Amino acid sequence: MDVITKNELAKIACNVRMGIIEGTFNAKSGHPGGSLSIAEILTYLYFKEMNVDPANPDMADRDRFVLSKGHAAPALYSVMAQKGYFPVEELKTLRKVDSRLQGHPSMKCLPGIDISSGSLGQGISAACGMALGAKLSNADFRVYSILGDGEIEEGQVWEAAMYASAKKLDNLVAFVDNNNLQIDGTVEEVNSPYPIPEKFAAFGWNVIEIDGHSFDEIESALNNAREYKGKPTAIIATTVKGKGVSFMENQVNWHGSAPNAEQYEIAMNELKEVLNGLEG
Repeated sequence: MDVITKNELAKIACNVRMGIIEGTFNAKSGHPGGSLSIAEILTYLYFKEMNVDPANPDMADRDRFVLSKGHAAPALYSVMAQKGYFPVEELKTLRKVDSRLQGHPSMKCLPGIDISSGSLGQGISAACGMALGAKLSNADFRVYSILGDGEIEEGQVWEAAMYASAKKLDNLVAFVDNNNLQIDGTVEEVNSPYPIPEKFAAFGWNVIEIDGHSFDEIESALNNAREYKGKPTAIIATTVKGKGVSFMENQVNWHGSAPNAEQYEIAMNELKEVLNGLEG
């Protein structure tokens, strides 16, 4: 596991956010809001928690990652670029016809993607299969997934939750990105999944609630998940949609809208200011 400070993680997360803005701006489409909200979670997973190697993306004992909320692909691509899976400059090709960076993650296009995802509700089921496969083959890799709070309105999520508990998949960790906004409004307005922690607990999961932008809380939750035996772990992460870009924060219209040139400059300047402050 890499030795890395919280300040270094914060710098990486800021660069991840800049990559999200770069990608969606150049694509003129995409989903910046729910990508920005998971920057810290992805940064911690790829730079501190998961056993992965960009130079050997298919190694058998690697930890697996499933972006169940596949529309947040700009965040996944950005953290993978920071990790060294491909050049950061390639983020500008997001959603182009001949790009490896399709609108949703595709394992056929980009090494390091463990499963093609984007049909909401289905990614967590694939993660369950991976975790069960590890158990059956006596492999010690772990499986991590990120779901959206709007996504968990899908019934298949709860079938997977029931299955993971029944099979005692304690090598599975599911983050719920609880930014409280989905494409049509707040999750309460659309089809409230609340109370989320109680639901996962009722389905037999070890449940932890955190601030999804706190590296300390992410670390503590993942340490708990690693030590907890007999149950899968659900980490309910309270986050801010559009986090890090002032005019995008908590604004539902940035779920699936790309910044124009003026907005791009404002966003990048804000993030550069944050990065400069971290570099101090």
